[in-house]
Amino acid sequence: MTVPAGNSDQSAAKLSVQHVGKTFRANHGDVEALHDISLEIRDHEFICLVGPSGCGKSTLLNIIAGLEKPTSGQVQEDGTAIAGPGPDRMMMFQEHALFPWLTVHGNVMFGLNRRSQLTRKDRLAIARDHLDLVGLSQFAGAGIHQLSGGMKQRVALARALAPNPRVMLMDEPFASLDAMTREQLYGDLQRIWTERRKTIVFVTHNVREAVCLGDRVFVFDINPGRITAEFRIDLPRPRNMNDVGLARHAAEITQVLKTMAEAAGGNP
Repeated sequence: MTVPAGNSDQSAAKLSVQHVGKTFRANHGDVEALHDISLEIRDHEFICLVGPSGCGKSTLLNIIAGLEKPTSGQVQEDGTAIAGPGPDRMMMFQEHALFPWLTVHGNVMFGLNRRSQLTRKDRLAIARDHLDLVGLSQFAGAGIHQLSGGMKQRVALARALAPNPRVMLMDEPFASLDAMTREQLYGDLQRIWTERRKTIVFVTHNVREAVCLGDRVFVFDINPGRITAEFRIDLPRPRNMNDVGLARHAAEITQVLKTMAEAAGGNP
């Protein structure tokens, strides 16, 4: 179901994006990457951002993470303006960014080592729990070079979840994987989200992926980057990429993207 962009229910908002704009300086002049972005994300909600390359989705994710500052507006978490990175918000990128000199277990432990309030016994137990969560307990002692692409992303997911952040920010984490591996990870991520109830903001170019995972899907347009549509996905979980209902939602979103591309004079 499509609803007017920016008119989300603001009750129990975990993240509040308020009139955010971002302009980058370039040799040929200023480039407006984001224009007046406003949205409310509730606690435990799974939000997907979809749109063409260069529409500012990743820029917005970096602003929520505190890695970039907006030119205008602000992002609030639990009513407090985000001023920089924090342990309550963890980022997961397209590349796994694992440390090749550490084992699988060592990579998951890495983020926990900075939590001084935890004993080593606690950190070991948490790392084991999260490797079990992503189905990699038997590979705890393996080197990163021994893993497939999908397994590496599972390790990256376990490492991001282990410090128990309240918000997960995911920037096309499955884009480089083959179709079968992606579908397996869609199931894993839905299961983990259902069990752990994190707030997730997920950036993707893949419309079916967005519908498979999201409670709501925000569609971005380009030049400048802005939200043009919001879709509420009312399908039961777990969702399968081949579900008829999923295809129906995906077709509706794809039509919006196609119309935007045609209006801009590009290919859909």
